[in-house]
Amino acid sequence: MAECRLAWFATHPIQYQAPLLRAIAATPGVDLTAFFFSDFSTRAYVDAEFGRAVEWDMPLLDGYRYEFVPSRAPVDRTTFTRPVISGLGEILTARRFDAVLVQGWSHYGYVEAAWRARRAGLRVLLRCEATDHVTGSVGLKRAAREALVGFLFRRVDRFLAIGAHNRAFYLRRGIPAERIGAMPYCVDNDLFGSRAQIADVAGLRRELDLDSRPVLLYASKLTRRKHADDLVAAYRKLAEPRPYLLVVGDGELRGPLESAAADLPEVRFLGFRNQTELPAYYALADVFVLPSVDETWGLVVNEAMTAGCAIVASDQVGSAADLIRQGENGFVVPARNVEALSAALAATMEGGRYRGMGERSREIIETWGIRENVAGLVDALTGSQK
Repeated sequence: MAECRLAWFATHPIQYQAPLLRAIAATPGVDLTAFFFSDFSTRAYVDAEFGRAVEWDMPLLDGYRYEFVPSRAPVDRTTFTRPVISGLGEILTARRFDAVLVQGWSHYGYVEAAWRARRAGLRVLLRCEATDHVTGSVGLKRAAREALVGFLFRRVDRFLAIGAHNRAFYLRRGIPAERIGAMPYCVDNDLFGSRAQIADVAGLRRELDLDSRPVLLYASKLTRRKHADDLVAAYRKLAEPRPYLLVVGDGELRGPLESAAADLPEVRFLGFRNQTELPAYYALADVFVLPSVDETWGLVVNEAMTAGCAIVASDQVGSAADLIRQGENGFVVPARNVEALSAALAATMEGGRYRGMGERSREIIETWGIRENVAGLVDALTGSQK
């Protein structure tokens, strides 16, 4: 394809997007510049849901060209109005870009960038996480959101779906199927998979004082909507000898959860683990469990699949619709249904069924990665060339 100058807008550098941006930057025919509204994620910051300071241990800005949009004051998180940014008009009228990619409407800068790009004659691509399967705003807030979404959608040339729920969101708002491409929500499969393969699983098992029993793993924030409490309750119903249950993560519910599981010696709470540490836990695990509600996607499911885990997730985990084949690589269960969750966990254990399911997870995730994202973007840019 002829070279296309692409302006990629994001609220801040994101650990999951950095490998994708590097891959896009290395793609012939794509001249990428990423623009960020804030740099808070590049340093230690307090994550309110983890309830602690977080500093990512993976490079967020290496391997691609980037700029930070001028802003009035630094922030530790982004909202629709924060940070207050400036200079989008100059970026989009004087820099000779061909196309702009925005990622929703969570910050007014996305909407402004799309509006200015359209006025400047640039093509506009949208890749966002929005779905209708999670609890949304109601009343006046919902009406205001839909008005904003409509304003943005009228300025978008090509919509890029991250998965089935996101595609349905576009279709329900009247976007023709032929204007919807694909950039599936993904992690760096090669990185997570290779690190899982070289992990010292035997050493980690000794460190955690685990015998040869199977291992269930939860790795996410310990907040109410993640419902690790349902997992502990479902785990309690399993027949003895139970598999181990490792809980990786931190948050407001850690204390109450530890108390609830105090009489279950096979349950271990391991606290927050950073990105480079997680592959070893995925490699150790046989079954990964995510019982959330209102989970737009859940990239930890992708991560666990690269290591060959069977997956059990609720039907409110967005990735389940695309990545879990019922009975093949795991089970999707109704959210907040402890009985169904416990039955699914037992089913994965029966006769070592999790082993074949884990291999199937690896096969499925092989076609849901950065390669497919780059192909989807190139297809969208090729179609948007003027």
